[in-house]
Amino acid sequence: MSERLVIIGAGPTGLGAAWRLHEMGCDNWLLLEAGDRPGGLAASVTDEKGFTWDLGGHVQFSHYRYFDDLMDTLLGRDGWLYHERESWVWLRERFVPYPFQLNIRRLPRPEMKECVAGLVRLYKEGGNGRKPRHFGEWIDATFGEGIARVFMRPYNFKVWAYPPEELEYSWIGERVAVVDLERVLNNIFDERDDVSWGPNNTFRFPLRGGTGAVWQACAARLPQERIRYGAEVTAVNTAQRQVYLATGETIAYDRLLSTMPLDQLIARSDLEALKPAAKRLVHSSTHIFGIGLRGAPPAEVARKCWMYFPEDNCPFYRVTVFSNYSYNNVPDIREFWSLMAEVSESPVKPVPATAEERLEEVIQGMLNTRLIERREDIVDTWQTRLEYGYPTPFLGRDPLLNELLPALDAAGIASRGRFGAWRYEVSNQDHSLMQGVEWANRVLYGTEELTLWHPEIVNAVRPSLKNPADEMLESLPRARARN
Repeated sequence: MSERLVIIGAGPTGLGAAWRLHEMGCDNWLLLEAGDRPGGLAASVTDEKGFTWDLGGHVQFSHYRYFDDLMDTLLGRDGWLYHERESWVWLRERFVPYPFQLNIRRLPRPEMKECVAGLVRLYKEGGNGRKPRHFGEWIDATFGEGIARVFMRPYNFKVWAYPPEELEYSWIGERVAVVDLERVLNNIFDERDDVSWGPNNTFRFPLRGGTGAVWQACAARLPQERIRYGAEVTAVNTAQRQVYLATGETIAYDRLLSTMPLDQLIARSDLEALKPAAKRLVHSSTHIFGIGLRGAPPAEVARKCWMYFPEDNCPFYRVTVFSNYSYNNVPDIREFWSLMAEVSESPVKPVPATAEERLEEVIQGMLNTRLIERREDIVDTWQTRLEYGYPTPFLGRDPLLNELLPALDAAGIASRGRFGAWRYEVSNQDHSLMQGVEWANRVLYGTEELTLWHPEIVNAVRPSLKNPADEMLESLPRARARN
């Protein structure tokens, strides 16, 4: 085809689009990346002391065969480590297996009774027949007052950085395990931990280089003359179909795929009518902290993957035992181990003003929650702030997106990816890559973009079954063996 295709952003979405176009023999694309490396929010950093850190608690699991096959292609079958999920909730001075709501037997007896009583009341009432107005009401109507008070409400404020009453709940899908009262009671009576739920109960992680190694490998196998780093887009002229770079260069396009945050894209465009709506988009920021430690992890966390923290004795909502993902994430696994913590920030959930204060809060929180035993064991610290951390599913989000995204499409721009599409429910790495792949397929073949517009379909498929998105790919002409 003769159309000029320009892609903004070399994260999973932009790379997915470029990979698919190249795979299918399309050579008229250009990928612009503002930074000096690929990966976007899925990049990794190795610091001066030899510790590797991800930009968040990423793991590799997938809803799509195409994504899985590409991961094998990029790193080979020997380039991965495979893990059984060990995720836990720390509260009341103890670890409770995740999902919390299926394992309340681990709570102190009075709170276990409170949680069960709340579930029984829900069962007896049979629901009030009224649709919840927001995520807060959905929590109460799904889990009862006890579980809501003990875990669901405090944890969700910590992770989203906004009160549940300001969020919608259409994003939930498979991401939250609803409660089966009989199952909960059986777990209590049988004294059984219930840990099998969830789409990521098994996952894999790169042997070397952190999550960013995947996207480095992807970019390296694409034609380098079609990827430009240090190419920050400062303005988009939809009338003339041109993008302007910070270098002063102008690049013409026929179709544009943008993966920059949707509000930034519209602010930099000439689409004045869309700017008031774009300013209503809500997001939170994320602070990532890496703590490198001497010795070996305490027995309580030695086998764990990640842990959730709903209480106010620590600032973080999640901590990953990052050295458990790969022994190459530390300089020498015989001498060191590592933790990676995430802290959310928003206008209604501020954080301390200085990096030193924020780090001190995290270290003290790790001592409070017994993740580390002594400050003296800390040999390395690293931190960064992601202005765009979570695309918030705020009340009124869906009508707003249903206005903005089609309006951009009509102007020849597809805004896709974690913050390009602003849909948290399809913002994992596999979703993001497939948004790029499906955009490329639409350009080439006019096919539907299932992941963006039908998350309830792609997320409902278990790994053992075919995903409709994969079936659509299989119906297209066979890919050329170019990669």
